[in-house]
Amino acid sequence: MPPAPTALKKNVLLTGAPGIGKTTAMIRIASALGAEGGGFFTEEIREGKERKGFRIVTIDGRTGLLAHVSFGSGPRVGRYRVNISDLEGVAVRAIDDAVGASKIVLVDEIGLMELFSESFRTAIIKALDSPTGVVATIREKPEPFCDSIKAREDCDLIEITLANRETVPGIVLEHLRRFISSGGQ
Repeated sequence: MPPAPTALKKNVLLTGAPGIGKTTAMIRIASALGAEGGGFFTEEIREGKERKGFRIVTIDGRTGLLAHVSFGSGPRVGRYRVNISDLEGVAVRAIDDAVGASKIVLVDEIGLMELFSESFRTAIIKALDSPTGVVATIREKPEPFCDSIKAREDCDLIEITLANRETVPGIVLEHLRRFISSGGQ
C-alpha cells in the first residue's frame, strides 16, 4: 500500500496495468465525492464475453460512445475506432463543466484514444492548471503527452497494484479532504 502523499499537491494521477482496477477506483472516488466531483469515466461495452467498445459516462449521467469495433471511420487504436465527436461533446464538456463549477475534476482516462483530440488535451491542461483538484487515471506506458503530465510538480502519481487497489480510493479521498481543508478548491 502506498503511503498517503505528504505534500498537498492538488492533482492525483492513478496509473497501473490494464485491468488492474483504475476505473473501479475512479467510480468509488466519484461516488464518495458526490456533488463535489464532476467529470467522466469510461466503461466497457460487451457482447457476451467479447469487448466491443467503450462508453463515456459523465458524473451527472450523460453518455456517449468513445470507441467501437463497428465504427467505419475515426482514428484507430487496436481494433477500435475512436468517436472524436462524443469524446469532445461529452467528455471534454464534462471536464470543462467541472472546472467551471470548481468541482474536483475526475477523468478516466488520459490514454491513447482520448489523446487523438486536441480539445481533450487542452481541457486536461486547463483542469490541471486550474485551482480545482484533479483525479485522473493515466496511461502507464510511455507516451510524450502523458509523460509530461506525470512529470508535473503539482501531480502525485499513485500506481494501482493487486496489493493496493482496495485501499487506493480511500487514500485519494483522504488526500482530497486534506487538500480542500488546506484552502484548495
